Amino acid sequence: MSHDIKRKSIMADGRLKILSQHLGHKPANFRGFQENIVLNGTQGAAAGVNYTLGNRKLTPQQEAFYEKQGFLVIRGLVSPDKIENYRQRFADICSGRVQNRGMLVMRDVAIAKSEFVQGEKAVTKIQDYQNDPVLFSYCTLPEILEYIECFTGPNIKAMHTMLINKPPDPGTKSSRHPMHQDLHYFPFRPAERIVCSWTAMEKVHRQNGCLVVVPGSHTRELQQHVYPEWEGGVNKMYHGIKNFRPDDERVHLEMETGDTVFFHPLLFHGSGMNRTEGFRKAISCHYASSTDCDYIDVEGTTHENIAEEVIGIAKKKLGEEVQFEYADAWKLKGRLVRGQEGCM
Repeated sequence: MSHDIKRKSIMADGRLKILSQHLGHKPANFRGFQENIVLNGTQGAAAGVNYTLGNRKLTPQQEAFYEKQGFLVIRGLVSPDKIENYRQRFADICSGRVQNRGMLVMRDVAIAKSEFVQGEKAVTKIQDYQNDPVLFSYCTLPEILEYIECFTGPNIKAMHTMLINKPPDPGTKSSRHPMHQDLHYFPFRPAERIVCSWTAMEKVHRQNGCLVVVPGSHTRELQQHVYPEWEGGVNKMYHGIKNFRPDDERVHLEMETGDTVFFHPLLFHGSGMNRTEGFRKAISCHYASSTDCDYIDVEGTTHENIAEEVIGIAKKKLGEEVQFEYADAWKLKGRLVRGQEGCM
C-alpha cells in the first residue's frame, strides 16, 4: 500500500470517529483500507455466469433465471414467528415504547401535512435500523445469508436497512415509488457483488402496491435519476429514472408472508399505489461483499444529486463545519454479518 493511500485511510478513520461522536454512537469499525485485501468473491463462478457465484445453494435453473432476469423469488423463506417479531418491534418503535437508536423514521409526503395522524399509521418507512437488535436480526438470518453468499461471496456486509410500511394512498398517488435502480444510492462497486433481500411481511399484491420489476434491466447501465414531476408530490429521496420508458415490459411480484425476493442493484423496480385500506409491510437489507467492493469517487457521476442531498441533511444535523463525505454515510452504518472485513 502506498504512503498516500495510508495517509488517506488514517484521515478517513479520524473523520469517522469525529462523526460518530456527533451522532452519539460508535461505528462497527474504523479500519479504512486494509493492506492485505482478499479478493476471493469471484472464485468458483461457472463459465459465462456474471451475476452469481459457484455454490450449491442455487439450482442451475435458479442461477440461470437470476442471470437472465436479475431477480429471484424464494417462497416461504422467513418464518411467520420472525415476521411477527419484526412487526411488533416496528409498532413499539412508532409508539415510542423502545428507543429509536438513530433510525431514520419517515412519513409520507401527504401524511406529513396532517397533525392528526399518530403512531404506526404516521410512519411509512424506517431506515438504518442497524443498531436495533430485533430488526437487525433479519439481516443475520442464516436462511437469508445462505442465498446472499451466492451473490456476494463469503464476506458479507449489511449496507442499507429498511422496513417499509406503505400506507393507503390518500388520493394524491404519493404512495407510489418511482421506477429506479438501487445502485443510484450506492457509492461502491462492483454492482455484481451487491444484492438486496426484500421480504414480504404480509400478502403483497397489485392492489396494495407490490414490487414491480423490469426483467433483464440489470444488464443496462446506471441511469440518471431525478425527482419525478408528480402532481401529488414525491417522498423524500424517492428518486426515479429520468428517461424511463413506460413501454418496458414489467412484472408484478405478488408474494405471500415470508416470501423473499433477491435482486440486482441495477434492476429497474418500483411500486404502485396502495389502493387498499391497510398498510403493506416489508423488511429489506442491501448487502455487499466486504472484500470485493470498494468506494468510488462520485464527483462527476450520476450520484452527484443524491450525494449532495445526503451531505446537506448530514450538515444540517451535525453542523456546517463538520467534514462529511457521501461515503461516510455508508461507512458509519455498514455492519459485517459474515466472513471478514475488507475495504468496506
